[in-house]
Amino acid sequence: MLLVLSEEHKEHLAFLPRVEPAVVGEFGRIALEFLRRGTNPKIYEGAAKKLSVPVEKVQHGVEGLMFLMTESSKYMLSEVDFLDSLLVLGFAEELNQILLQLYLQHHGPLRGILSQLPPHLPAYHSLEWRLDVQLASRSLRQQVVPMLMMHLLLTEAGEGRTSRLFQTDPGTLLHLIAALEGALAAMRTSHARRILRNLK
Repeated sequence: MLLVLSEEHKEHLAFLPRVEPAVVGEFGRIALEFLRRGTNPKIYEGAAKKLSVPVEKVQHGVEGLMFLMTESSKYMLSEVDFLDSLLVLGFAEELNQILLQLYLQHHGPLRGILSQLPPHLPAYHSLEWRLDVQLASRSLRQQVVPMLMMHLLLTEAGEGRTSRLFQTDPGTLLHLIAALEGALAAMRTSHARRILRNLK
């Protein structure tokens, strides 16, 4: 698998060839520290003064490197896939090897940090449902299928509550329930537990 980098990320990473290899290693250390403890603007300012470049350049370089390392760790890229992902950036071989060493060195800690981050998924709040059945109709000769209407309320971090409306027939709902129960049963197997253990 290869990473697909947006033009914005390519621009941010384009700063790396302009600095010394030791600075790239320091940027990698700063990126990992920021993932653990949050960003610190003073570090950007100090690095910008030393390199005689604008603060935004340093910030974008560190954030671009942080994105590259976290995405590579998230998808558990192999060495070959990581290097192939860097080809689109057009970096020199020496810089590619430095970035590879950073990735290999920080891969484990990054996976640990990513596993501790809370997902930004909406949480269940409540569910209201109604069964709609047409009892009779002169125009319909075939069997009337009842429909289940569901109103799902979700709580999203910082956004309050959102609602979703669903409509389904009983057959589809039964199939969905069976698929979810099958997925839960598969999670209890030893094979799934072994995979989850390796992900952590």
